[in-house]
Amino acid sequence: MRDVDVIAPNFKRRLSGVTSTIIQLVPVQNALGQKVVTLGPGLPAILPAMPYRDLVRLWSLPHNGTRRVWHARRNVEMLFALLLRDVLRMPLRILFTSASQRQHSKWTKWLVSRMDAVVATSAKTATYLDVPSTVVMHGIDAERFSPAPDKAALQGRLGLEPNRRYAGCFGRVRHQKGTDLFVDTMMRLLPDRPDWSAIVAGRATPQHVEFENALKEKVRQAGLADRILFVGEHTNINDWYRTLDLFIAPQRWEGFGLTPLEAMATAVPVVATDVGAFSQLLDSDGETGILIPADNLEAMVEAAAPLMDDDARRRQAGENALRHALEHFSIAGEAEKLGAIYARLLGKKV
Repeated sequence: MRDVDVIAPNFKRRLSGVTSTIIQLVPVQNALGQKVVTLGPGLPAILPAMPYRDLVRLWSLPHNGTRRVWHARRNVEMLFALLLRDVLRMPLRILFTSASQRQHSKWTKWLVSRMDAVVATSAKTATYLDVPSTVVMHGIDAERFSPAPDKAALQGRLGLEPNRRYAGCFGRVRHQKGTDLFVDTMMRLLPDRPDWSAIVAGRATPQHVEFENALKEKVRQAGLADRILFVGEHTNINDWYRTLDLFIAPQRWEGFGLTPLEAMATAVPVVATDVGAFSQLLDSDGETGILIPADNLEAMVEAAAPLMDDDARRRQAGENALRHALEHFSIAGEAEKLGAIYARLLGKKV
């Protein structure tokens, strides 16, 4: 623990966007010399981690002789850090990353007001904060998310029909995520496009299982159960992106939203609703994909159809998306910007 500068807690067992961010970011941060450890469940064993019993060692000074940074991303993680810093008097500075694009509750506002520094994941997110913040947009791990050298072979290994074209929608299955809009779009488009199928990848938590089952029944009654596939949650989601020819992000609301960026880094063009940071992820001239209004089925159908029907346009958009993601959204760039904030909180010269 003496060598640790930053603790990245993950106080949620189920996979979420925050968890995915930590999994991708921490190895890059450590490669840059930032000395970050994780704390909490739901993370792979390959990440550097501290056990809960080592929390008592946070009273001792680290190698830098001053303090450590606690990088919270959830309310419960901010609250726990305040207990450590303000009640137990541990030498900590607390950084909070906010991805929310909605008015915060009074409780959240109070927690955020007690932070030593705040990061917003997009310019939109920053407008919902009552305290000064630094915008640091998420980046993408281009080694993990990259085009498949042999898409057909990969499709076969994943149990899909090789050489078919696939549209995908990945993420938690629920109304907020717009899974029903994706399904309805595919039910409109697939009957006239026999060489296309669709993939819904993601988990429905217990309160949303009925929603998922209703979608499956709708697909079954339409006779499309063999072409609109519900494949569940997968740890190798990067491989599932590589099977796709088109990605649709149909969210009705989103904080940041990594899925379009993950698709773009895999050279897959995107149709995305104008929520979260999506308008900042896609290029402004529509060369990487198409931005549409949220909760608008007709707009989704009209945007997806020409990309599905024009192989050359779709391939070019995929190439543009890959180049755009690599040039503007590297995960190393995100880590470096966070490192500068850590250094300031640790009292180091940047």
